[in-house]
Amino acid sequence: MMAALLLRRDKKATAAHLKADLNRTDNTAGVRQLQELLDAVLNPEKPAADSEALDWCKCLIAGGDGFEEFCKTVRSYDNATLCGLVWTANFVAYRCRSCGISPCMSLCAECFNNGDHTGHDFNMFRSQAGGACDCGDGNVMRETGFCRRHRLRTGENVPLIPRDLLLMSEMVLPRFIQCIIQYLRDGYVEPDTSTERDLQKVLQQLEPQISFLEELTKMGGAMRTVLTKILTNQQTFKELSMGQEDNLYAKKNYDKYLSALKNSGLVSVEEKAQGATADVTVGAEGGTGEMVLLGTTAPGSPDESSKEEDQDAGQSVGQRKRVKLSSSTKDSCVIESLKHKCFLEELLFWTIKYEFPQKMVTFLLNMLPDQDYKITFTKTFVQHYAFIMKTLMKSHESDTMSNRIVHISVQLFSNEELARHVTEECHLLDIMVTVLLYMMESCLIKSELQDEENNRHVVVNCSEALLKNNTYWPLVSDFINILSHQSVAKKFLEDHSLVMLWMSFVSFFQGMNLNKRELNEHVEFESQTYYAAFAAELEACAQPMWGLLTHCKVKETQEYTKTVVRYCLETLQIWFDAIGFIDEPAPNQVTFHLPLHRYYAMFLSKAIKCQGLDLDSLLPDQEMLMKIMVHPLQIQACLSEIHSNMWVRNGLQIKGQAMTYVQSHFCNSMIDPDIYLLQVCASRLDPDYFISSVFERFKVVDLLTMASQHQNAVLDSEQERPMLEGALTFLVILTSLRIHLGMTDDEILRAEMVSQLCMNDRTHSALLDLIPENPNPKSGIVPGSCSFEEMLSAVADFKAPVFEPGGSMQQGMYTPKAEVWEKEFDPIMVVLRTVYRRDVQSAMDRYSAFLKQSGIHTGNPWPPYKERTPLHHCYKGLIKLLHCKTLHIVIFTLLYKIWMDHQNMSEHVLCMVLYLIELGLDNQLQDTKDEEPCIEEHCHDSWFPGTNLLSNLHHVINFVRVRVPETAPEVRREAPPSTSTEASSYGQNSRRLSGNWRENLREAQMFSLVAERRRKFQEIINRNNTEAAQVVRPKSSSTRWVPPGTPPQLVTEILEIRESMLSLLIKLHQKMSSKQNSLSASWLDDMDTGRHAHGDGITAIERILTKAAMRSCQIKRSIQDVCGKVCPPVPPKKNSPTDKKTMDKEERRQRARERQQKLLAEFASRQKSFMETAMDVESPDTEAAMDLGPSEVMESEVLYDCVICGQSGPSTEDRPTGLVVLLQASSVLGHRCKSQEAKNLPTSDEEHIYPADTCGVSHDVRLTLMQRFFKDSSCLQSVSIGWDGGVYVQTCGHTLHIDCHKSYMESLRNDQVLQGFSVDKGEFTCPLCRQFANSVLPCRPGRGTETGSWHTPTNKKTCVLVKEVEDLQEKLGLFPTESNLSKEMELVIKDIKNTTQKKYMDYGKNPGSPDNDFLFMYSVARTNLELELVHRGGNLCSGGASAAAKRSCLNQLFHVLAMHMRLYSIDSAYNPWTKLTQIIQSKEADSFDEERPEVPMLFRDVPSLLIIFVLTMPQPLRKEHFTCVVKMLYSLQFIQALAALSTKFSPEERQAWSTSGALMKNAANAEKSFEALLSHVISELSKGKSVYKVKAEETSVLSSTVWSPQSIEFSLQQFCLPFLRLSCLLQHHLYGDSLTGCLEEEEFSSLAVCLGLLPSAHQPSNSMHSASCLQWVVSAFDLVSQWCVEVTGLSQMQAEQSLTLLVQDPQWAAPRLLQLPDNYNIIFQYYHRKACTSCKKVPKDPALCLVCGAFVCLKGVCCKQQGICECVLHSQHCGAATGIFLLINASVIIIIRGHRFCLWGSVYLDAHGEEDRDLRRGKPLFLCEERYRVLEQQWVSHTFDHINKRWGPHYNGL
Repeated sequence: MMAALLLRRDKKATAAHLKADLNRTDNTAGVRQLQELLDAVLNPEKPAADSEALDWCKCLIAGGDGFEEFCKTVRSYDNATLCGLVWTANFVAYRCRSCGISPCMSLCAECFNNGDHTGHDFNMFRSQAGGACDCGDGNVMRETGFCRRHRLRTGENVPLIPRDLLLMSEMVLPRFIQCIIQYLRDGYVEPDTSTERDLQKVLQQLEPQISFLEELTKMGGAMRTVLTKILTNQQTFKELSMGQEDNLYAKKNYDKYLSALKNSGLVSVEEKAQGATADVTVGAEGGTGEMVLLGTTAPGSPDESSKEEDQDAGQSVGQRKRVKLSSSTKDSCVIESLKHKCFLEELLFWTIKYEFPQKMVTFLLNMLPDQDYKITFTKTFVQHYAFIMKTLMKSHESDTMSNRIVHISVQLFSNEELARHVTEECHLLDIMVTVLLYMMESCLIKSELQDEENNRHVVVNCSEALLKNNTYWPLVSDFINILSHQSVAKKFLEDHSLVMLWMSFVSFFQGMNLNKRELNEHVEFESQTYYAAFAAELEACAQPMWGLLTHCKVKETQEYTKTVVRYCLETLQIWFDAIGFIDEPAPNQVTFHLPLHRYYAMFLSKAIKCQGLDLDSLLPDQEMLMKIMVHPLQIQACLSEIHSNMWVRNGLQIKGQAMTYVQSHFCNSMIDPDIYLLQVCASRLDPDYFISSVFERFKVVDLLTMASQHQNAVLDSEQERPMLEGALTFLVILTSLRIHLGMTDDEILRAEMVSQLCMNDRTHSALLDLIPENPNPKSGIVPGSCSFEEMLSAVADFKAPVFEPGGSMQQGMYTPKAEVWEKEFDPIMVVLRTVYRRDVQSAMDRYSAFLKQSGIHTGNPWPPYKERTPLHHCYKGLIKLLHCKTLHIVIFTLLYKIWMDHQNMSEHVLCMVLYLIELGLDNQLQDTKDEEPCIEEHCHDSWFPGTNLLSNLHHVINFVRVRVPETAPEVRREAPPSTSTEASSYGQNSRRLSGNWRENLREAQMFSLVAERRRKFQEIINRNNTEAAQVVRPKSSSTRWVPPGTPPQLVTEILEIRESMLSLLIKLHQKMSSKQNSLSASWLDDMDTGRHAHGDGITAIERILTKAAMRSCQIKRSIQDVCGKVCPPVPPKKNSPTDKKTMDKEERRQRARERQQKLLAEFASRQKSFMETAMDVESPDTEAAMDLGPSEVMESEVLYDCVICGQSGPSTEDRPTGLVVLLQASSVLGHRCKSQEAKNLPTSDEEHIYPADTCGVSHDVRLTLMQRFFKDSSCLQSVSIGWDGGVYVQTCGHTLHIDCHKSYMESLRNDQVLQGFSVDKGEFTCPLCRQFANSVLPCRPGRGTETGSWHTPTNKKTCVLVKEVEDLQEKLGLFPTESNLSKEMELVIKDIKNTTQKKYMDYGKNPGSPDNDFLFMYSVARTNLELELVHRGGNLCSGGASAAAKRSCLNQLFHVLAMHMRLYSIDSAYNPWTKLTQIIQSKEADSFDEERPEVPMLFRDVPSLLIIFVLTMPQPLRKEHFTCVVKMLYSLQFIQALAALSTKFSPEERQAWSTSGALMKNAANAEKSFEALLSHVISELSKGKSVYKVKAEETSVLSSTVWSPQSIEFSLQQFCLPFLRLSCLLQHHLYGDSLTGCLEEEEFSSLAVCLGLLPSAHQPSNSMHSASCLQWVVSAFDLVSQWCVEVTGLSQMQAEQSLTLLVQDPQWAAPRLLQLPDNYNIIFQYYHRKACTSCKKVPKDPALCLVCGAFVCLKGVCCKQQGICECVLHSQHCGAATGIFLLINASVIIIIRGHRFCLWGSVYLDAHGEEDRDLRRGKPLFLCEERYRVLEQQWVSHTFDHINKRWGPHYNGL
């Protein structure tokens, strides 16, 4: 009842009243009233969307004040010392590695900018999953990096908060939270019954309520404390959770909650019941994953019980050594359903159930700055961990959910203190491992590795969603995160049962994603599961491993390593048993995933490198080592098979696996440990066994025979060579790689860096990425730390970014220093690290280029041999590989085969063989002396006397027994086999050839690698302890079973060889240098060892012989013996046609190759010369091939070459030729300003850009003003348009027949290839130089006969010429006869009009009028002339026909325009020519009334008049007439200059000049003196409506300068120069006059002479007067008066308006793009959050126009108009369809040109000269001035289309 009354009252008043009641000492009544009120208000049965309840809560909490006020008050008591700002995905944050303690540390932009991070290693990043600011948290970052606000700990001295302020909150909020929870309970439906949408709907309705909670958290520490109390109070929860007994709704609501809780444990309730009765250990097949329950209670239990049970649990786990699938854990809370004790727990529960809604996550995280909350929340999170995993696995949106989970967990687990606390109190580690195990158990399948039928091992199935979508990622990432804390990792390593559990987890990945080689047909479906497999091994196995390894770095941690190694070996043993492995791997199978092997290898390596443990103490017995070696070796052999194309039928994905395995992010967790493990095995197993295993795995045993033919049961012949190369290369890598065998970290880093730089020059970021770094962030060498930089500067030189003229932007690159190439280039490391085989080739090419350049070696060098760092003493056994008979037999055989030219040998094979010999020479066994005799005894049947390479090198082998096919050339067909000595072949040496042949046969058994291996294996297994047993005793190979139906039978032959390895080497040397006795006997004495480091095979052999001779006198003698036998060695007989064939084949191949090289070279040189002549689009300074200026051919017709049909001929009326041109609209001229300085881009709200001072705007204003007062047709002849949207015409200079062009376009149209241009719009590329074009400009026929007279000046007087010009203008345009040429010309005119938009052509009052058309046409000419001037640098001082002019098409363009403009004749009454040259009697005034006056001559634009005259007179125009026109117009320009100048004077100065000049009027040369004319102009303009009235007041202030005659002269020249430049340029194009260069000071006089205004004899001197160029036909003063009267007689115009028109300044500075700030961050920070001006939203992709500074939305739908997005629209307004935009979020520039766009690149580079597209790396970026200049230059020269290659259509969507 009470509540109902309260509800009706005013909320504020009620709140105040209740607050007062509650503050009394006896407040029971108040409490009761409040509770009733809340019951009514917060009724969960009302729909959540009802906002009434929320308003009530706000009022009640504020206790009668306004809610805003209340917030403020509470904030003032904020005592937080942490920032804790929470952000969601896509937020821009910072990370500073120099300040971070945890790698996950991040700062919000505000804290970052307020802290001092100068010189730190920081970057900006776009958050993927969301995060929170760590500023102020000393556990995560160093205090020095805190920002000012959090460094001062302002929170600590905040006053205590008054109790009554938050009293209402404490009462109201519990009910409010309970209400939210009830809504959540109510709205939840199990996902299988509901759709995603239902949950979303509930969340949407709750949005305001949760936002309200979020608001509360932002009020600061005081409010957070209250919330923490409420959320964690168990009592309140008990009271409110179930609801009161009588409330039915609450009861139902609670039941819903209980049922939701039911399945929240790992084992559902039903399973639990079965679990009790079922057998405890479940068989492998029943992987349902029931868990053994070893109970402890949930974390909230009393301490004692959990302690006792802890011990039990530990023991029971310890006893059950092998964990099969039934996992055991210490913590039942993981397994049983959850129980909640406070609001926080239930809130988290629902957050998980609803799949982590963003708002809830943000609320929970916003509370974290409160310490108590943080601890409770972390415990709650851990308690729900299993439940999170279950929900995650069911979720459809696992990606989003993963991000949200990590968003929370990274805040909790990055803090070591907290992680340790939770590990101790809540068994965090057990929970994590158990949960991960459980998770993976859901997707296990039977392994098919080895024994497919009886395999008992289970592996994860990589095609399951769990692995394919990386669903496990958040859990694994948490695990890695907590293992990075030392205290936690130690806990883990000390707990044996945990380590054991983890090993069983790792074993799930052992052997996953098994590949079986397809032998028959190509696999139908290429599965891409390998991505998942590699990612899983890296993330779930390798990264935790690296995390643990970081904590095993010192002696004290030896025990941990031993534990891991022990359990690794146990688990491996279990694995071998499970897959049924005995000794041989199954054929044609490979898995790249052996995490157990790799754990073992890495812990072994660490133990020896850092912890000083002894290797033997950690190794298992020999039998186990043999097993361990098999699978890694299998991978190495398969890599070789894959590269030999033996797996092609498995599709591309198998290549992908081979590449990923060695790729930089994986190699140190995959191939490196594998090779290290093989090195360990090799150093401990019998070397002969190991070597023969290698050759057998690589399937090349059959190839290792001295016979010239053999059968190979397993390989095709084309696979033999690459497989043999693979086997030898592997052995070289195995014996020479030292990464884990004794190199220091710095040496490793250096070697990695050198190998990457040798393959290619690299950018800094690519290098960082390519260098494998132990993926543990706490290791000393984090990329970017000083040691990386120091090393880089030690081995590489920085090549600053360069610009090729082609416009391709190079980035800053690092390139190896010369001494690195000389001393450190290591081809073996390169081979190990290359993902693509071509990189090895690239490294070798670069190496040989270096040798050529530095003059060390000119031929084709071999990979250099590099000395190795010494081996760690533990691994000395590895050297035995190089000193074992098996290897020596193989080496001997191969040397022999290469010498005899057997098939499938290659230079690479020889190279590797020599490498192995050299390694053997460099790595001698220390203790050989004692061994030798003992070996000798047992060696009666062996090839070599001992195992030492040195003694074996010179050992001569006389006879060899081989098994060969019957058809082989070695088999003698006459007599029964006797000791045949002439044929060449291979088998077992017999040193004592006894008379008895049978006896001999028995003794000289062929050496069989396979039999050897089998025997060795048996021996080791039976453990024969005698040393003697280790000696080679070859078995007969007859044990080998020959498959039925094989090719010819094998027969045995004995061959005479009589060579030693040494003699073979020397013979190979002779063979390679193709000189007999290439080594003289005294050769060794005059050897200097220095020059051997680099060179080809010859050098390599010399180097080996020298080394051998230095190490043994016996060898030296042998060498001299062999060399001394000068008799030329008999070349091996080619007994068989097949041999001959293969030789010829090789030779033919060689010749073909040479021919091809020659052809290619010739083609390249041709192409080069063509490029030099035709293609200098890029650089405007080089000379072009075709000069189309008329000066070339004056006498005869001009001939053109058609680039399509190749014919040459004149252009005729019916078959016209045309120039390939590109027409584009351009506003470049319109963007010019007066000042030379570029405008700055605004980077704050105070700065702006005003366009009013640009050329385009001022011309528009001028025309509009004229049109107000003067006749329209006259206005349209007094100005030029085309400053904005003018049409610019450019050509590549190539010509073609117009009919050829049409058929070319037709073929392009039918060509279905995707082109970068649109044929329908007439676009094409020049058939010769591929330059972009869109029209053809017809060339005028003829240009022959009249030239002579046309050009020579006649000495007519000026007045005569003036009359002639007038007559010429009177001549009506002869309409040309209709011909193909005239049609084409009309078409081009149409093209020109279509190039620009309508608005840029219609300036007249009546659109479409001829006047309008006329204006547009002559403006096209003006635009092209002006642009050429701009390209020449704004003046003609450089003279010469610049390249631009050579490829200029102005001549042709003028003819086309002239032909079109002759259609309009100018009415003689209005012809400006008469006004220029005659004094007209003024007509009666009344005739003026009917229409507006014409534009006065002084207001007209003189260059426009020039172009009008030239274009409207009959073509071709005689040069004398042209000069006459220029002279007359110059007078007008000069008087305009005087008039404009006079307005700048102060009245006094005007008076003075007027008087002084008046005195000179009567002098003889008065008409040519500026003083006289100036005074006349001043006096004339002062009459009538004087123009000077306006300015009197202002000017006096302005002109403090005094005008001297010199300054006046200078400004007159400056005013007239633009006209002279334009006239000169026009004359150059029409008459081919060359432009002479001159100094800038002399430009005026030089141009005046060129135009004939001054006699050429004139000596340019400083006293040059502009007035002396004047020539008047009539009295100057009368003419000037006439012109001035037109101005002063204007009745309608205001004086200031006439003044505006009179003062026209023709001078404009060159067009510039905006000036950008040096640091990109300035732009980014201002613009990336700036709201768009039109749609008022912050754009998703903001962009900036670099021409005018407009801020636009790229691709934004918000600013679309008529289906066109804003960037495209802007490019049309601002640049007439050319736009240059900087994309703020990507730092790159895009160019829009018409309907196409392209990515141009970036003008901002980081400290290493690199772009950072999309700001992925987030390093500070700085403006690269050169690049920006290149961009500006391309804009001004309109060459975007030619230089940038990758264009695509934008469909108006940008």
